[in-house]
Amino acid sequence: MKPIRAMLRFMKQRSRSEIPWPVFAVTVAAAFMVALDLSIVNVAFPSIRRSFPDVSTATLSWVLAAYSVVFGALLLGAGRIADRSGRRRIFLLGLLIFTVGSLLCGVAPSAWLLIAGRVVQAIGAAFLMPASLALLLTATPASARPQAVAMWGGISALAVATGPSLGSVLIDAGGWRWAFFVNLPVALVAGVATRRVVPESIIGGRVPDLLGLATLSSAVASLALAITQGGEWGWSSWRVVALFALAAVLAPLAVRRSARHEAPAIDLDVFRSRTVALANAATLLYSVGFFGMLLANVLFLTSVWNYSTLEAGLAITPGPLLVAVLSGPSGRLAARLGYGPVLVAGGLTFGAGLLFFITTAGVDAHYVTHWLPGTLLVGVGVALSFPVLSAAAVAGLPQERFGIGGAINQTARQIGAVLGVAILIAVIGTPASLDQALTRFRVAWLIGAVAAVGSAAVSSFHRRPALEQAPAGAVVLASADAA
Repeated sequence: MKPIRAMLRFMKQRSRSEIPWPVFAVTVAAAFMVALDLSIVNVAFPSIRRSFPDVSTATLSWVLAAYSVVFGALLLGAGRIADRSGRRRIFLLGLLIFTVGSLLCGVAPSAWLLIAGRVVQAIGAAFLMPASLALLLTATPASARPQAVAMWGGISALAVATGPSLGSVLIDAGGWRWAFFVNLPVALVAGVATRRVVPESIIGGRVPDLLGLATLSSAVASLALAITQGGEWGWSSWRVVALFALAAVLAPLAVRRSARHEAPAIDLDVFRSRTVALANAATLLYSVGFFGMLLANVLFLTSVWNYSTLEAGLAITPGPLLVAVLSGPSGRLAARLGYGPVLVAGGLTFGAGLLFFITTAGVDAHYVTHWLPGTLLVGVGVALSFPVLSAAAVAGLPQERFGIGGAINQTARQIGAVLGVAILIAVIGTPASLDQALTRFRVAWLIGAVAAVGSAAVSSFHRRPALEQAPAGAVVLASADAA
């Protein structure tokens, strides 16, 4: 019991870190807005489909797919450009592009303009996200970075998790277009505040290898598109097979070119950090479970328990609230204990929450006894995992690699998300009865639990930082990063 009491005492301590709160507020607001759009449109999709009855569902699915593919494809290149050209400049450019895309989506008179708006949004989001994290890291003293990045990552995860509930409220109040219009005031305030409180951070250097960036982006886009459309086109169709083959050819070419070029598209030295490499591998696995679970829970509550979209959103809200409350303490805990123990605990707790659903949830709705404990366990698991993974993914990196480090982690998360949703859709299918639906949801939850446990297993290889040799309150990140 003593270790548990010590952990609780530590999590209750007030932070003495020197987080630059104005910079944190601006960067996290923009990150929240972008992350929210990853899930809020899923809730809006049925309403969008009713607005364009003459357009096929396959065509409208590009409202979701176009964002995922373009966002994932451009992240790495955008992070590299931000490091060289100025993080604040690229952050503001991304904010402007994302705002224009949101406006286009909100006023779109046709499905094709809506899809075009989503592409514009994705381009802006790809520029904005890695620059956001890099600006926060640059402005934050080294001793406070683990907590700052953990809170940044936690709020991003909170945005994705609360997308269904916030989206359902907005859509009930004003229709699906407000899922996009809501971004406009946030972006305006963030843009004005950025110019006033966020200093520029520029590393400079040679122009990145444009051919390498194009090759790398095409590889990621091919992979994301193959996974996204596999269920629609058929996993054995020539288009999906060709996309997987293209990704398999382009990815090694991009890596080989980056290893030889003076200004590579992706700095491979980033992966020499043991902590960074493990964090990105764990992020990929965890994202498969998290994003699959997120959609599975909404579908289960609405299709098996017959909750309305708003009721389902509110039913899963306690978990995201725990993420918001525990993100900061989880970062401080990781700084004290090391990344490994916290991430292992997070993965196992998340898996335990999904196992609760498997063993307890049935066809009859019993929210307090058969759902709430599971969603609370999931919330604790996410709070101990995603925020700390974000911190570990940039731990020990020099300032000139903050942008690309964050971009790599966001790419791993995005690919995991696309894969998790694709697996879920393939597993759930179109069940013929409630009992069959329950069986398929249990399989989906089991896959998510396995992914979470796999993430915990990868995270167990983290070396514990030598904190006992650091000054009071400091965090020695580089000591865990020896290759």
